[in-house]
Amino acid sequence: MPEQETDLTVMEPRDGGVAAGVEESAVGETSNSGAEPEGAAETVSLAEYEKLKAERDQLLDRLARMQAEFENARKRGERERTEFRDYATGSVVEQFLPVVDNFELALKSTGSEEQLRSGVGLIVKQMEEILSKMQVIPVPTVGEPFDPRLHEALGAVERDDLPDNHVAEEIRRGYKLRERLLRPAMVRVVHNPKQRSE
Repeated sequence: MPEQETDLTVMEPRDGGVAAGVEESAVGETSNSGAEPEGAAETVSLAEYEKLKAERDQLLDRLARMQAEFENARKRGERERTEFRDYATGSVVEQFLPVVDNFELALKSTGSEEQLRSGVGLIVKQMEEILSKMQVIPVPTVGEPFDPRLHEALGAVERDDLPDNHVAEEIRRGYKLRERLLRPAMVRVVHNPKQRSE
C-alpha cells in the first residue's frame, strides 16, 4: 500500500456523524468502499490556518481597543459630570458673594440697632431676589391648610380666629425648587375648639 501525504487536518463531524480518527488525504483517496465516510475531516492548508489566526488576532485587538474606548468614555463622562457640578455650584456661589459682602459690612457697622436691623432686612431681601431668580420659592404657610407634604407640625395653637387644621405660625420657612420640595416649613397648626364642636 503506497504512503499517503497529508496536510494539516481539522476534524469536524458532518451530518452529526463521529469523526473518530478518519482523515481525508490530500490526494483525495477515500475508504475501501468508495463512499465518503461519515466523519471525514476537512483539509486546512497552513496558509488558511495562518489567515484564520491573523483574523482571530485582529478581532482580539479590536475587542481590546473597544474595551479601552469604553473605559475612556466612562472616565470622560465622570469628569464631565464633575466639571458640570462644579460649574453649577460656582455660578450659584457667585450670586451669593455680594450677600456675604453685605453681611460683613453690617458686622463692621457702628450704627444703631435700628440701622443694623434695617441693613439686615435689605440683605434678606437681596437673598430672596437671588433665590427667586433661581426659581426657589418659599412654601406658603400662615393661613394655608396644613399639608403634611409641605409642612412639618411642631405643635398646635388654640385659636378661634382661624379655621381648624390651618397653619397658625411659621417657625422656619420651607422652600421649593419649582415643584420639588427642598425642605418642609416648620409650623404650628390651629386647633379651633369652636369648629370641632360644630
